[in-house]
Amino acid sequence: MTASDSESTADRFGLSGAVIERTAGKAEMDPEELLGTLEIIHAELIGRHSNLEREREYVTVDGVRAYRVDEAVWDEFLGEFDFEGPAESATRYAHTEQAKLMFAASVEGDDNFDSDEEGVVIGIDTAEQF
Repeated sequence: MTASDSESTADRFGLSGAVIERTAGKAEMDPEELLGTLEIIHAELIGRHSNLEREREYVTVDGVRAYRVDEAVWDEFLGEFDFEGPAESATRYAHTEQAKLMFAASVEGDDNFDSDEEGVVIGIDTAEQF
């Protein structure tokens, strides 16, 4: 993955290229395979952000929304897919790491996630425009 690939990925998914690269390395996945998984997941998450927005704590940083969720949210969501190998855990890890970074960068958020909390990041500007 090149630096320009990392930047365009961050623009599409709300996940930084550095987080994606670290996650792929930890999961011993090909970065392109992880990108494909993240793209599939992101397309589904876009349609769910309004439910998350009503039910979960969130922060918005630079037009990207990060939600704090419990493990059961990811369990239920990923149960709808048939990912093989480390794709499922890598997806959860990348989203959680990015959400923690976003909560830490936000003046409103608390980045101290409990052990049973994970993050969901949606790379679209979901904030209302006034």
